[in-house]
Amino acid sequence: MTTPALLPLSGRRIPPLNLGPPSFPHHRATLRLSEKFILLLILSAFITLCFGAFFFLPDSSKHKRFDLGLEDVLIPHVDAIKGAKNSDVFLIHGPDEHRHREEEERLRNKIRADHEKALEEAKEKLKKSREEIRAEIQTEKNKVAQEIKSKEKKPLPPVPIPNLIGINGGDPEDNDTREKREKIKEMMKHAWDNYRTYGWGHNELRPIARKGHSTNIFGSSQMGATIVDALDTLYIMGLHAEFLDGQRWVEENLDFSVNSEVSVFEVNIRFIGGLLAAYYLSGEEIFKIKAVQLAEKLLPAFNTPTGIPWAMVNLKSGVGRNWGWASAGSSILAEFGTLHMEFVHLSYLTGDLVYYKKVMHIRKLLQKMDRPNGLYPNYLNPRTGRWGQYHTSVGGLGDSFYEYLLKAWLMSDKTDHEARKMYDDAIEAIEKHLIKKSRGGLVFIGEWKNGHLEKKMGHLTCFAGGMFALGADGSKTDKAGHYLELGAEIARTCHESYDRTALKLGPESFKFDGAVEAVAVRQAEKYYILRPEVIETYWYLWRFTHDPRYRQWGWEAALAIEKYCRVTGGFSGIKDVYSSVPTHDDVQQSFFLAETLKYLYLLFSGDDLLPLDHWVFNTEAHPLPVLHLANTTLSGNPAVR
Repeated sequence: MTTPALLPLSGRRIPPLNLGPPSFPHHRATLRLSEKFILLLILSAFITLCFGAFFFLPDSSKHKRFDLGLEDVLIPHVDAIKGAKNSDVFLIHGPDEHRHREEEERLRNKIRADHEKALEEAKEKLKKSREEIRAEIQTEKNKVAQEIKSKEKKPLPPVPIPNLIGINGGDPEDNDTREKREKIKEMMKHAWDNYRTYGWGHNELRPIARKGHSTNIFGSSQMGATIVDALDTLYIMGLHAEFLDGQRWVEENLDFSVNSEVSVFEVNIRFIGGLLAAYYLSGEEIFKIKAVQLAEKLLPAFNTPTGIPWAMVNLKSGVGRNWGWASAGSSILAEFGTLHMEFVHLSYLTGDLVYYKKVMHIRKLLQKMDRPNGLYPNYLNPRTGRWGQYHTSVGGLGDSFYEYLLKAWLMSDKTDHEARKMYDDAIEAIEKHLIKKSRGGLVFIGEWKNGHLEKKMGHLTCFAGGMFALGADGSKTDKAGHYLELGAEIARTCHESYDRTALKLGPESFKFDGAVEAVAVRQAEKYYILRPEVIETYWYLWRFTHDPRYRQWGWEAALAIEKYCRVTGGFSGIKDVYSSVPTHDDVQQSFFLAETLKYLYLLFSGDDLLPLDHWVFNTEAHPLPVLHLANTTLSGNPAVR
């Protein structure tokens, strides 16, 4: 086969390359050149082409206009200026012309040398065997990996650690409460041990199939979500051998440089929150380092026209996008509004204000926007900065945004007055438009959809009873008693949603239509997936009132979980809480270990364990210390100063 000559370039022509098969026999193995060989051949041909073009094309550079600072000078062709040195177009004088010619010659020599070096390297590569090439590639990979690893281990600046009170203790005074707390600890050990045996390193566990499990919120990688989520619960319960197991896995296996698309919200509250809590409780530096590594991977999600982050981001490429179902590509209030606690702590620990600025930018943007009836819609378009569908909920899609307004104030040692005002204003609008009392006397929080109230309340909304109690102290116009009572009413309603089922476990959502109160109507709403929100509210109400009913209700829930959700390989959710014969969904959620069991354990512990004037729990129940700072600019961090 004869290969045609390449097309002429400006009158010049590259000699034809014979790319046909060789005329002499080769061993079969040598005909299968590796991709590296082929790449080098193509590169060599390309360099030759460029080299020829540079030297054999007419010197068109002499017709270009060069920027010499403030003015352009025309360099005429050499032939055109012979004998015309006094011409008006000859504006470069002898020394300048000579300097430019020297520069051109230097560039030519450099290109020639680089070309010859590349050809020599290509020849050397072609002499090597496939095994040698592979070994070189592996060596380069190891070198790059080592450089990345050494970069990741760069020390963080020293910062003053807040005064940590109540990490241990909480032993109950009476035997009955002590026995209940020990039972909760045994349930935690059963959940952890089975995950350790059957799902280690996977995100979650299938306790019946006895294998690992994951969902799209964690992407396609095995990131050990249950390990990170459970670390602080293990530490608080005194399960130190199990905690050390988890710590070793984090140190040796937790890797965020993976090609995986994750939920920014979920990895923030579970991973960054879990790692920060583990760091503060144990003092182990590895948890802080890993939290910062992950946070850096999340920052590209904020690269939107408005600074409102995407819902998902690829940890490797940094490419972000939103959920396809979320109101024409909108970001979700409960997701971009649930970053403040973790990001403020990241800035505090690193001295890098970028995290703090990201979440404060979100707050400033929200403050400028109009809110229908004073309510925050659940959807905001990150491209246009406009609200999406007018749907407001204190449950799914909205819930933790309000929680984090209150907790930003608490975490700042009650100095972030801006956050407190936003919380108070939001709660006032919620109480006016969403909170109603049913015919049977149950107070519930509905959802605002398309201009009317939907009389439905989700299990997720039940956290609000605890939030109202937590925010009672400091509420405006002496309404502390009112909000504490409102929290108690929400707790009672949510307890009724449990008590009116066959299994004494609450459904995913329940309605208040006519004769139907606190009961799920649709089959798709009758499941229980080991959620914590009702028990969370019991715990907060217990801390603020010491009313024994909250411990009683919590124990009822614990017994129901033990009886109906416990299986040989861990704990599983239930598909229908109204059926006396439970069908399991075969998923042990990571938040069951992070939240449900932690809140139960704290419910039967003394108030000196993680006291609320020193600790604030993120929305995944990871405790973070109050930062006793003068203001929210983190001036207490010397690295920031």
